[in-house]
Amino acid sequence: QVQFVESGGGLVQPGGSLRLSCAASGITLSWYTVGWYRQAPGKQREGIASITSGDTTNYANSVQGRFTISRDNAKNTFWLQMNSLKPEDTAVYYCNTINPEYAWGQGTQVTVSS
Repeated sequence: QVQFVESGGGLVQPGGSLRLSCAASGITLSWYTVGWYRQAPGKQREGIASITSGDTTNYANSVQGRFTISRDNAKNTFWLQMNSLKPEDTAVYYCNTINPEYAWGQGTQVTVSS
């Protein structure tokens, strides 16, 4: 019954910004580390950002300094603020908990192009 619904993706120009949202149901997120992942065509899914229940964050080198992960336990929701977007950020973005990891949602498409 655990489900994650990603939203906020779209088409943006290089250097632009997007804010992705992850709404969870069937689970209370407050006790979990949560994270964002992305998968580009023909590539494996990769983790790009995580945040613990104590608000400790971790980022992949490729997004460090450009992306910010945050959470609101009262809303059972977390976000990924993406700034200074590059074409190589183009991918489907997914959210999930970490340890345990539940079923993946549909993801939200982010396309960075002129």
